[in-house]
Amino acid sequence: MTLVDPDRAVPRWALTLAFVVGLYVAAQLLADITSLRILTIAGFSVDGGTLIYPLTFTLRDLIHKVGGATAARMAIFTAAGINLAMVGLFWLVGALPPDLDVGPQPEFAALLAPVARIVIASIVAEVVSELLDTEAYRWWVRRMGERHQWGRVVASNSVAIPVDSALFVAIAFLGVLPTPVVVSIFWANVIVKGAVGLASVPLIYTVRPGPRSRVP
Repeated sequence: MTLVDPDRAVPRWALTLAFVVGLYVAAQLLADITSLRILTIAGFSVDGGTLIYPLTFTLRDLIHKVGGATAARMAIFTAAGINLAMVGLFWLVGALPPDLDVGPQPEFAALLAPVARIVIASIVAEVVSELLDTEAYRWWVRRMGERHQWGRVVASNSVAIPVDSALFVAIAFLGVLPTPVVVSIFWANVIVKGAVGLASVPLIYTVRPGPRSRVP
């Protein structure tokens, strides 16, 4: 009788895909929560989520490279669903009666209640921009094949970043913050996301294509 090690039975590409999807979803959640705070960096108003959210574009490209377009779309919609579940959980925890032996604990709801608008803005921006990102990635691969892989990231990010920034900032902050602050947040988003996107280009070379990514 031959025993099979279940860990060794899992293809390496599948483990890589699971790891990158986990990073992608985690980055989405962290970005939504940290976007509640507006920072000042180099004279720009910047939502805190901008410090981590740009990584999601390159992570999505890695998912596409390993798992193909279907896996990339699945990751996008899965992250959106988990974000909605997070909003529901925050609402439920804030609505349930607190243990008064500990205290009224109003801080939780006061801090996290606004996350609903942030998440809605994030989901709309994420789904629209990253589906466009996926199509730009596919276009580049069909045109260039395995050559110039750095171009996949640059091309797809160039399409996704302006669209994502415009939709997110408009839905999340327009009418809530002063217009000059909203404009500043938009440009800060574009600049920071573009810089992080360029810095993360080498990551595309850290993973190998999976069997389902041969035909994008």
